[in-house]
Formats: sequence, C-alpha cells, structure tokens
Amino acid sequence: MKEQYHAQTIESELQAYWQSSQAFRCEHKEAQEKYYCLAMFPYPSGQLHMGHVRNYTIGDVLARYHRLQGKNVLQPMGWDAFGLPAENAAIKNNVAPAKWTRLNIENMKAQLQRLGFSYDWSREIATCEPDYYRWEQWFFTRLMEKGMAYKKTSAVNWCPNDMTVLANEQVVDGGCWRCDTPVERKEIPQWFIRITDYADELLSDLDKLDDWPEQVVTMQRNWIGKSEGAEISFQLKQAVAGHENISVFTTRPDTLFGVSYLGLALEHPIALELAENNPELADFIKKYSNKTTAEADIATMEKLGMATGISVIHPLTGGDIPVWLANFVLMGYGSGAVMSVPAHDQRDWEFAQKYNLPIKQVIDCKDIDYDLKKAALTNKGTLVNSDAFDGMDFTQSLEGIVKALEEKKAGRKQVNFRLRDWGVSRQRYWGAPIPVINCSDCGAVPVPEKDLPVVLPVDVEFSGVASPIKSMDSFIKTSCPCCGKDAERETDTFDTFMESSWYYARFACPDFDKGMLSTEADYWTPVDHYIGGIEHAILHLLYARFFHKLMRDEGLIHSDEPFQKLLTQGMVLKDGAKMSKSKGNTIDPQELIDRYGADTVRLFIMSDVPPEQSLEWSDAGVEGANRFLKKFWQTVFSFHQSLQSNNLVAIETENLNDRQKSLRKQTHASIKKASDDIERRHTFNTAISSIRELVNAINRFNIEESTKEQDIAVLNEAVVSALQLMQPITPHYSSHLLSALNVSANSWPVYDDSTQTESSQEFAVQVNGKVRAKIQTAIGVDKETLEKLALEQDNVQKYLEGLSVRKVIIVPNKLVNIVAN
Repeated sequence: MKEQYHAQTIESELQAYWQSSQAFRCEHKEAQEKYYCLAMFPYPSGQLHMGHVRNYTIGDVLARYHRLQGKNVLQPMGWDAFGLPAENAAIKNNVAPAKWTRLNIENMKAQLQRLGFSYDWSREIATCEPDYYRWEQWFFTRLMEKGMAYKKTSAVNWCPNDMTVLANEQVVDGGCWRCDTPVERKEIPQWFIRITDYADELLSDLDKLDDWPEQVVTMQRNWIGKSEGAEISFQLKQAVAGHENISVFTTRPDTLFGVSYLGLALEHPIALELAENNPELADFIKKYSNKTTAEADIATMEKLGMATGISVIHPLTGGDIPVWLANFVLMGYGSGAVMSVPAHDQRDWEFAQKYNLPIKQVIDCKDIDYDLKKAALTNKGTLVNSDAFDGMDFTQSLEGIVKALEEKKAGRKQVNFRLRDWGVSRQRYWGAPIPVINCSDCGAVPVPEKDLPVVLPVDVEFSGVASPIKSMDSFIKTSCPCCGKDAERETDTFDTFMESSWYYARFACPDFDKGMLSTEADYWTPVDHYIGGIEHAILHLLYARFFHKLMRDEGLIHSDEPFQKLLTQGMVLKDGAKMSKSKGNTIDPQELIDRYGADTVRLFIMSDVPPEQSLEWSDAGVEGANRFLKKFWQTVFSFHQSLQSNNLVAIETENLNDRQKSLRKQTHASIKKASDDIERRHTFNTAISSIRELVNAINRFNIEESTKEQDIAVLNEAVVSALQLMQPITPHYSSHLLSALNVSANSWPVYDDSTQTESSQEFAVQVNGKVRAKIQTAIGVDKETLEKLALEQDNVQKYLEGLSVRKVIIVPNKLVNIVAN
C-alpha cells in the first residue's frame, strides 16, 4: 500500500479491471432476489453536467449497496438519442444527426465510465438504432389494428421555432418546453394514441404508488383531471349545417339557471360553418385562432369574443340564450363549447363585463362576503333564482337538475377527464419513422411486420429546418401493401417520448430479436427504483405508465406499473441559480475528476443535502471531501503498517475495556445508521455523516502497548467497517484500501446489536438536592449496594459531615438523593 492517495492511478486501474472482467454484467437468475435500479437515461448532448453526475451517482450508490446485500442487480445505461437538439446542432454544424449523435454517445460514455458507475454495458441501448425502434414501429401497427392509434386533423400546439407539433404536456407556461417560444394553435393532421381510454386506470392506479413522491402523484392526478358533472344539450333555434344541438359539459349544473350565453371555440364546426357567410366572423377566427392553448395563459389573457347571431333554447326554462365565439374556449377540451355563467365563473364574468352581457345570480353563500359587481362568486352554496330548485345545496341540486334534464332528454350525468389523447407525430426529421403507408384507395395502412423496420435514412442534407425526408422520393415512394398501387410513406416521425416510454423494459432483453420483449422483462420489471428529475412528472412518467399498460394488454408484460419506487432528485445550483451555459455558471465534471478523482466528486455530490433537495455547489465542499479522503487514507496507511508487525486476533467481547467498547459501539451504530439511511430512508448525506463520525472515532483511538492485541482487533473492525460502508459512494478508494487490508470488496458489515447494550450505568449523587458526586455501577445493581456506594464517596462524606441522614431517594437509572439535616 502506498503512503499517498493517488486517485487517478487507482481509479483507472480499477475501471480497467471492472471492464475487462465484466464485473457488473448480470443474468436472469430466477432463484436469486433481483434488484433493478435505473436512472433516467440521458440525451447524448456530448457533455455531462453536474445534474447528470448527481442523478447517476444516486443510482449507482443504490445499485452497489443492493449488490453488496447479495441481490442480482441490474443497472443499465443507454441513450435517448432521437430529438430536435441533435437535428438543430447538425444543421448548425453541417454534420448529419446520426454522426453527431454517435460521436456524443462515445464521449459521454467515456465520461460515465470515468466516474466508475457500475453499469452493465452489455445492455446498452441507443433509441436511434433500427433494432430498437423496429419494435416500437411494430407495436404502433398493433395499436392501429386495435383502433388505439388513429389520425385526424385537429387544432394542435405548434412551435413556430422548431416547426413541429407539441403535445399538451409539452407546453409549459404557454411556451415550447424545449425553446420557450410562444406556442400557436394550428390545424394539422397528426397521429394520436388513445391514452384517454386508460384515464380511469391511470388515475386509480396512482393509489398503488406508495413509494412515489406525493408531489408527483398529485401532479399526475391533477393532469388526468377527473371531474364529475353533467352533459347538457342546448337545442339550436335554427339548425346549422346539420347541427341541431350544442352539447356542453359542466361540473356546475347547479348554476344552469344562470347561463347568459354559450361560448364556442373558434374551431368549432358551427363557428366555421357560420364564418362561411359572415366575413366579420371569418376575420375574427383568422385573427385569434393561432393563439396559445396553454391554460395558464388563457386564465390571464384578455377575453375576446363576437356574437354569432344565433341562439339556443335553455333546456329547462325555454328561454333564448345567445351563442358567442370566445377566444378562451378550446376545441381540444370537452365539446369545444361551454355554458357561461358570469355570476359564478370569473372567466365568464370578465367576458360578460366586456360585452355587457347579463350577470344573473343563482348561488348564494351567506357566510361569505361577496360583490358580484367586482368579481364572480365561485363557491358552492344554496340555489336561488332557480325555480323549483331554490334552497337546495349543490348535491341535492345535482341530482334534481340532472333528473329534470334526463326527463327532457336534454342531459345526463357525465364523467370527464382533463387528459387528452397523446399526439405522437412530429414534423421534423430526427426520429423514428411512423410505420404507415398512405394509399389513395386504402387510406392509412400499417406497414406489414415483414417490412419492418422502416429505417430512417441517415445520409441526408438539410435545407433550413425542413425535414429532408419530406422531399426524398427514395423514401416516400412505395406501394400499398393491400392493393399494390403506388402509395407514399408517412413522413412524420414519432415524438421522442415514444422511445423513452418503454426503454426500461427493453433493457431486460436488448438483444432479443424475436419480439419486442422476452420473458426476461417479467423477471426484471417493474423497476425497483427509478431516479430522475421531477420535471418529468407528467411528460415521461405518465407516458411510461400508459405504455406499460398497453404492453400488458398486448401480453408482452404482466404487471400494472413500470416503476415501484421513484426518487426525484433536486437540481445542482450555483449561487442560488440553476447551472446553465447561458448563465455562465456551469461546472465541468471532467475538470474536477481530473483534479480530484471521481470518488471526491461522488462523495461531495452525495454529502450535503437529501437527494430530493437542490444542492448548492461549493468549491470548498469539494476540497473538503478530498481532504477527508486523504486524511483517512493516512489513517489506514498507518494502521496497515501496524498490521505488518502484529498478529490480528479475534475480538474478545467479554474482556474489552471501556475504550474498546466505545469504539465498537460507534462502529456498529454507524453500520446500523448508514444501512438504514441508504436502503430505507435514502438520505445519503446522513449516511455519510455517520461514516464521518466513525472515522473521527478511529482517528481518536490510540493503540496502547498494554492492550495492543485487542486494540488492533477492535480498530481493524472499525477501519474495515468504515471502508465497507463507503463502498457504494467511493468505490475505487474503498475497494483499493480493503484489498490492501486483505478484505473482500464484495461484503457489507454486519450489525451487532449487543455492542449498543450498556454494561454499566452512571448515577448522580445529590446531598439535599445538589449534585456532589457521580458513580458508575453495574446494570441492575440492588438498592442497598447503590446506597452504600453513594454514601462512601469522599465529596458526599464532606457534605454530610455533622448531619444525620434522614432518607435516601433513588430515581432509577438516574440519581441518588441523600436527604440529611
């Protein structure tokens, strides 16, 4: 063993050994308990950032810990390789996306290996490879055959910068989730998957996710957005283009008697039909139909509308209700029409104020101060001005009004969801081709299985941001598999969330070429512990849950949920701000590794706060972690020298002195706490604190000549235990030092509860209520012996001089109080 700690030398040697011996390769072993640890795989940008380092270190600590518990551990790594960033970078740098992506993968893989992560690289996946997306294409054709995938023209979220469609979940605060460009509404044909068919199950199964953060569960619950109410049909006074009614869904049928107007989305079929013969309506629709679809923006934007000139009949009163176009009504939500009750909905109130529409109160709340001239009363309360329903509360009126609607065949109870079908087609190039052939006679036809995969051409040239395959006849031109006539391939590609929605299952069988998944998927899934950022709470995590249920129903997998436990790690901050290139506050992990070694970086990134909290970057913290490793190295070196000239004997637990017992107590307290903190609590920072406490106790312990053999034995247990506890966090450092001490680097220390049992106890001795001495006695000493020992103390005798002892009061395990006068 060398006297000085040379991180780079030992790390490169161990990494080479791990790689050559395939130390972390795993296999299906039915008789062995499995543990599948997975961190969300990265987009191959070419450079790791500190967020990556934190995320993947958390995963590696868990994987290494459970491997040390004797479990069959799968920890794979791959690349979310499709997507716009590679395409945009390729356009900017005049390099094909495929080449750009593969160079970045090579670079990032080397960085991950340099950090010593214990991945089974034999299972590596890159989603841009045809042998991966082939099965995604196959699965999509199965969904088409079952009616779960369909194409329609609809109003979509359009990013004018990236020139592509965004799913509702990809619109953040009115902007594109990638580039923040304000999103527009646009009519475009695209492919959807019916996630709404699974809305109820996706919602109810959230109750099974006991080991998910409550915040994530709540976010998904709100996004799915189950609401109970009524579907109400308002009869048009005059039919429009075959439409005799306008249907609305409302969660507040109790306000039905307060309806002032119906609001139509600008894309509603009735609105478009009316605009054919009304230039003013047509101009209004054209002017405002490309505005944001984000709900947050709609809530705050100016409410604009135009009267259509038509009206409907109130289903219960028979009164006329005007129909307006309204920019705050979205075609993608519900029926594209709303019943507007200005007195009891703030959005409707603002619209009514602007256009001088009636505001009729139908709800009263006697215990709330309100003024309908200033704002809407949105609380539930008692019905007023509602004919036979006056005086009813919300629940009573819901039943009564729905029954009245049903009798008139004008409404019914209805459950709606906020969730909308998943739009999966994108108009850019770098993605998996959608496996569809468009035939003028047969329509959209799925590509036959024998012709899969539909391979994305990689030898392409760009002209602006337009997808090169949209003008590539060699890709587009084909024949219809049904009728044989000339046909064209679909040139849209899949949303990259398609690839990331099932990669975790493919890691179980990456080389399987007979199908999408093999039986190994059932052995490894669900993932035991999934780690990633909370920003994926709705996007990726909801899609993955949905995809898992689709694969289950196709018979590919036999569980209901993909991820058993979820850990969402916080960001890495610098000076209170998220690290980003634009802010110029990034830290290059490679520079730190080159300077301090991977184990120093790993130790610091896990030390300061629980993983769910944001970590404030600290240069001093990194240096402190490195100093700790260097100092403990010196301690172990000195101890190693002692072992060379002394025999190592077994610990004689019955004959240890207090000093030795104290070190053993600290050793096993640290074993217990670190084990619990890593496995159950996942508070890696407190696990490290307990290890540091043990190291401090080791540094304070001196070997004395008179008790040398047992001192060395007890110290050896402490040193080895500390290094074993550090293995998941600093694997190179710990493995090297354990090897130097001739200890296996594949073991975890065993906790001994008996070390925490006290063999003696301390009593304070008081004379007339004031402490005059302290005595140490054996556990369970009898009352007479304890009194005798207390009275014999010199300082007690001093304060009893000239006094008579009246009584002795003993507080068990605490004090002896001598009362004298």
